[in-house]
Amino acid sequence: MLRVDEVSVSFGGVQALGGVSLESRAGAVTGLIGPNGAGKTTLFNVVTGFQRPNRGQVSMDGREITALRPHTRARLGVGRTFQRLELFGSLSARENILVGIEAGRGRPDHGGVRRRQAEEILERVGLQTVAERQANTLSTGKARLVELGRALATRPKLLLLDEPSSGLDQSETDTLGKLLTALAGEGIAVLLVEHDVELVMRVCDQVYVLDFGQIIAAGNPVEVQADPRVQLAYLGADVGTEPPAPDSGAGVGG
Repeated sequence: MLRVDEVSVSFGGVQALGGVSLESRAGAVTGLIGPNGAGKTTLFNVVTGFQRPNRGQVSMDGREITALRPHTRARLGVGRTFQRLELFGSLSARENILVGIEAGRGRPDHGGVRRRQAEEILERVGLQTVAERQANTLSTGKARLVELGRALATRPKLLLLDEPSSGLDQSETDTLGKLLTALAGEGIAVLLVEHDVELVMRVCDQVYVLDFGQIIAAGNPVEVQADPRVQLAYLGADVGTEPPAPDSGAGVGG
């Protein structure tokens, strides 16, 4: 569904991404992890059209989209959440999701279809009890679920999630993991940037590790955890040590 080929981005004399290539397949959850400042959010911005690369290209579903505007990519089926919450704070949780539905690829509203769709999404992300609450009064965890619900409301083919478990408690994180697996099972390509290593290793089919703007490792979760470059650069271990346990809980940033 998504193919990134040799993408490079520089800000002045600082190279944020250097020749990054990755794929996110339909029907799979793909993880993107790495230390703070590794370039993960910059890569998301390139994929969604908020940042033009200096070099390289982005393709979705076999079509090159490198030069397309963000709203055009959204209409093609690119959905996204943000590391820093981007909600309509004065609107309720339900209204935020309705905004996503109304923006989603030109669907007519016959017989209250949109409201029913909003109720289904609210239930799916576990927000029924706060549906009428104004978004800027919600906890960070609940607000992230609203943002996820709004992204789902656009009916994405490719869903990019930037640290969606931040602010969630363990029960909510477990529920999120099951939801991501279910979404992949429906054929959506999910690309996940996440600080919760245990969640990444549990739900992802493929994991890429980004460090100083370059991919240093890629593979299934077991392969990535065992890679000494990952242990050194990301998990803080010495090269040659045993791989960390899946519930290490080490954190990353953007």
